[in-house]
Amino acid sequence: MRIRISRRIALAAGALALLGAATAPGVATANAERPAAAPKPTVVLVHGAWADSSSWSPVMERLRKDGYKVRALADPLQGLTGDTAYVSSYLATIDGPVVLVGHSYGGAVITNAAASDPDVKALVYIAGFIPVKGETVGDLAAKSTPPVPLVYTQVPDGTDVSIDPAKFRETFAGDLDRTTAEDLAATQRPANSKAVTEPGTAEAFRTIPSYSLVTTRDHAINPDLQRFMSQRAGAHIDEVAASHAVMLSRPGKVTDVIEKAARATR
Repeated sequence: MRIRISRRIALAAGALALLGAATAPGVATANAERPAAAPKPTVVLVHGAWADSSSWSPVMERLRKDGYKVRALADPLQGLTGDTAYVSSYLATIDGPVVLVGHSYGGAVITNAAASDPDVKALVYIAGFIPVKGETVGDLAAKSTPPVPLVYTQVPDGTDVSIDPAKFRETFAGDLDRTTAEDLAATQRPANSKAVTEPGTAEAFRTIPSYSLVTTRDHAINPDLQRFMSQRAGAHIDEVAASHAVMLSRPGKVTDVIEKAARATR
């Protein structure tokens, strides 16, 4: 009988101890007050001249697989002033933090557009132009050697500029197969000349952390010019042995740089 009573007392004491642990002062409060993980930012991708939003497809696939919401907008390529206004308006439709990514001329656009949106938490330049106030993409492009072989077409509102299709692969997509490069040359989107003649009006990289991927086999924007602009902007710099079409030839590396910037915002 004593054994049974002792066993009952021991079991009751154990149950009380467990109950006390579950309801001990501060335990429930501590769990309730534990901060929720910050949401992943939305990644907004802005293409540059001679490309379109589909050029981001391999990068978008990887970002979505890693749990990011992604938007790839169609940059009008009609001039830095108008393109900046368009991207700024687009950003206003997105709730929550944003990582804003620009390729080539798209880098100039995001440098301006991000200055008007406090939700942009990081800038990522992929082989991108990074002008300062008063500087044009044309000013920077003039420092890039060799010069890009361009074709000029007169249109009602100015001049459209594209890459000579015969020179497209060696200039823009040297590390892609010939058929893919020829398809890109045939479908390239020309840019209005105002894209290179209108000056930058903001320097968002002064207040927003920036990241830059320099493409060391680039014949559209000289790698040394990319480094100069990136260093001047105080960007975190990565390099990859790739052509200007790096988001197609090395999408994994592009994704890594974007996700590094995204993680730093959380």
